Amino acid sequence: MDWKAKRKGSTMSDQSPAKKHGDAFENLLHESRSFPPSAEFAASAVATSSLYEEAAADGPEFWARQARDILTWDRDFTQALDWSDAPFAKWFVGGTLNAAYNALDRHVEEGRGDRVAIYFEGEPGDTRSYTYAQLTEEVKKAANAFESLGVAKGDRVAVYLPMIPEAVITMLACARIGAVHSVVFGGFSADALRSRIDDAEAKLVVTADGSYRRGKPSALKPAVDEALAKPGHTVDNVLVVRRNGEPVEWNEGLDNWWHDVVDTASAEHTAVAHDSEHPLFILYTSGTTGKPKGILHTTGGFLTQTAFTHRNTFDLHPETDVYWCTADIGWVTGHSYVTYAPLVNGATQLIYEGTPDTPHQGRWWELVEKYKVSILYTAPTAIRTCMKWGRDIPQKFNLDSIRVLGSVGEPINPEAWMWYRQVIGGNGGKKDHPAPIVDTWWQTETGGHMIAPMPGVTATKPGSAQVAVPGISVDVVDEMGEPVPNGSGGFLVIKEPWPAMLRGIWGDPERFKETYWNRFDTMYFAGDGAKKDEDGDIWLLGRVDDVMNVSGHRLSTTEIESALVSHPSVAEAAVVGAADETTGEAVVAFVILRGSAKDDDDIVTTLRNHVGKEIGPIAKPRHILVVPELPKTRSGKIMRRLLKDVAEGREAGDSSTLADNTVMQQIAESLKN
Repeated sequence: MDWKAKRKGSTMSDQSPAKKHGDAFENLLHESRSFPPSAEFAASAVATSSLYEEAAADGPEFWARQARDILTWDRDFTQALDWSDAPFAKWFVGGTLNAAYNALDRHVEEGRGDRVAIYFEGEPGDTRSYTYAQLTEEVKKAANAFESLGVAKGDRVAVYLPMIPEAVITMLACARIGAVHSVVFGGFSADALRSRIDDAEAKLVVTADGSYRRGKPSALKPAVDEALAKPGHTVDNVLVVRRNGEPVEWNEGLDNWWHDVVDTASAEHTAVAHDSEHPLFILYTSGTTGKPKGILHTTGGFLTQTAFTHRNTFDLHPETDVYWCTADIGWVTGHSYVTYAPLVNGATQLIYEGTPDTPHQGRWWELVEKYKVSILYTAPTAIRTCMKWGRDIPQKFNLDSIRVLGSVGEPINPEAWMWYRQVIGGNGGKKDHPAPIVDTWWQTETGGHMIAPMPGVTATKPGSAQVAVPGISVDVVDEMGEPVPNGSGGFLVIKEPWPAMLRGIWGDPERFKETYWNRFDTMYFAGDGAKKDEDGDIWLLGRVDDVMNVSGHRLSTTEIESALVSHPSVAEAAVVGAADETTGEAVVAFVILRGSAKDDDDIVTTLRNHVGKEIGPIAKPRHILVVPELPKTRSGKIMRRLLKDVAEGREAGDSSTLADNTVMQQIAESLKN
């Protein structure tokens, strides 16, 4: 593919500035905008600045207070933290509790049974709602059904379901009886499902006949059938939810209909308390190759930190708020901030099965208006997609109910942040005080938010996660593990244990130590780069793997992408480094233009100069390629390795996990023209 010859004016002869001493990465993009909370918002905010002071003064005892305040314990714990076997932590030692009881039963017992726990909207427009009393009853029936199928405390249950209420019910039923759930994203292949079933030695698989995808029935059970076709698995039963009514193959002696087993089960079930360190779930990280990497989370610490951050990061008022996290339960966000924390906090939440553009591109905003969503938590990829479609679409709907916005999954570029604030949080410019945005940094491994502003306290900055959550100790360090000064970049580390931290990799403790604790010995490091601005606020720069070395300068793809998207002609951008004999690596940018922009040589020159102005000459892309779409997984993450293949002139690698597997062909065709 000779796309290099296609563009004119895209050579890079600019002299680079001197690298700052001590910077692990260049720190070149600057953002001066800041938005303090309105006086009205701050006056009624759940969290105040005193939380930071309490946490700094009291260490693990701060978390002990939160654990007792947030959760109902069957037996109180005797020690907040045992770090004697580092890096394997134990939190709230000696305490016992039940996750499902904390998410459900106690709300009913305390008089909140009539509050709506879940509003469900299917892609075809079908709806269901569950009060806390009704959801409690459904989880009790599922717990009895699972036990009737031979599932006991400590057994593993694989969950391969669409975004329907039965997914949450299944996870909570597992937690109730002490079984360990392992949710596998419904977009993963049969081979990926089988590898996770085998690694966890799952006894039960819960799935559905299928779901709906862009207006059409989408099959799910055939992947389970294929996964279990080869002998040697540990599965005794498959439980199938009837969702779309499509015909399915049936394996007698193995398959069971949900409505036959769960709907007929008793609604009487007593929750038994489990140790605070009892395993709650295994979640396999996406994009794994070879042996899957099962991240293990336990009960007490995970529930404490996720519920604490859900309440304080989002300024949750459970009596009045309607909360919507758009994440699928196949990812950790769907575990922490759909299934567990909102229900532990007694919140009312919306769950939606479908895509943002079915049956039309205003679907999300239609749902916000319909359910009067007040807290919306989504990913930068989704925000940029909505930007590409145009602000006139959300402006057709009344978004006045929104009072807090959240961002999760990857760093959000400042221009997408501003669009999110003005168009979504500002009801299309009709609000005097747009909703504050909380940009959250955390990982599958951390369990809950680690860096995030508190909306009633922090003056938020477009594109920055800013400050550590109270009780969390993070820093940005250089190659030697020493803190970098304000204004410099480096490696993001966590310096002290935290309640929701992973307790290991399932069945592989040595891999856990090697993966997360080897680079800086006593500090957790999972591969993210970050910078501190002049105020000491933290800006994520993406994976260290996504940092390019250009003529000795380590440049973040995130910053260059942000600079490109800040130009009014660009809807989305992805940047990779391509091997270059002269400079080591060259910056190659793939951009999607907004509707009115023209794909010609002038736009390439304009965008290169724009990056040079925003960041500096060293960051100007060697090549800018205009493409119709970017390769993304179903969770919205850009697969930069495939773009790197294109940039270096290779055939693109495995694209089976893409949401649209025709994208790489579209890119190839567009670059021939």
